[in-house]
Amino acid sequence: MPFRIVPDDTTVPFMRFARWGFPASVVAMVASLVLFFVVGLNLGIDFRGGTLIEVQSQSGAVDIGSIRQTLQPLELGDFEVQGFGSGNEAVIRIATQPGGDEAQQAAVQKVQDALGFDAYNYRRVEVVGPRVSGELAETGTIAVLVTLVGVLLYIWFRFEWQFAIGAIASLLHDVILTIGFFTITQIEFNLSSIAAILTIVGYSLNDTVVIFDRVREMLRKFKQTPIRGIIDLSVNQTLSRTLLTSLTTLIALAALFFFGGAVIRSFTAAMIWGVFIGTYSTVFIAAPMLIFFNLRPEKVAAPEAAKKPAAS
Repeated sequence: MPFRIVPDDTTVPFMRFARWGFPASVVAMVASLVLFFVVGLNLGIDFRGGTLIEVQSQSGAVDIGSIRQTLQPLELGDFEVQGFGSGNEAVIRIATQPGGDEAQQAAVQKVQDALGFDAYNYRRVEVVGPRVSGELAETGTIAVLVTLVGVLLYIWFRFEWQFAIGAIASLLHDVILTIGFFTITQIEFNLSSIAAILTIVGYSLNDTVVIFDRVREMLRKFKQTPIRGIIDLSVNQTLSRTLLTSLTTLIALAALFFFGGAVIRSFTAAMIWGVFIGTYSTVFIAAPMLIFFNLRPEKVAAPEAAKKPAAS
């Protein structure tokens, strides 16, 4: 007998739970926005501007404290030193130096002279000016907004407008709560974080479309059943697929988070969070919007009926 993660006769009343889940999500979104404007994100060099230097020790584990003490007298302003990988690698982040590109290059030279070339290999050096960082922040925001508009048009074209509103509400929920996640944890927000948000949007949309497709199918089959019952039936029928997809994705992301190093840690941390909220928002944000906007079976069945030839 094949193993099933969810029994076929599962009848979880999801829409009953949505009565509490939806208001709780609204409160969480408001709190995330308040924290974003009050506390702010821990912007990385991509958006703040500055210099990133990745070093590898040639003699075993990196002594983070020793590197900090060595760089302290150099008067570089704000800087961070973080170990990653197998323990013999570190990332040094230096704030933008006054004086243009020449000042940034001079700061890199100071660090290299202070640490020496015998003790460390310099694997990567990136310098981002404040003008470039501003352009990156602007284009990153535009990318997220264009994605949301594209999703709205796609769902509206494929389904009915109620489905499109539900999908956009779900994706806005995911984006805002992900920003709240970065604000609370103060994990560095950089270009890979933008990539994570766009990936979360795609992951959540995929899950939403699967359930919406099942809802539309059930509406055509059970025209007398209330929309609340149709949604519960559809979510229960796709629950096994949803859980299996989420669990396998989380296993891969957990491996990347613990063994992938500091360079992709912000991306994987956001993605782990995104898997949870993306799965949640499909059921407790997108689906209840169909009830709120009074979706009726006849509205879904009408296009299919129109394709049939008229009786003679």
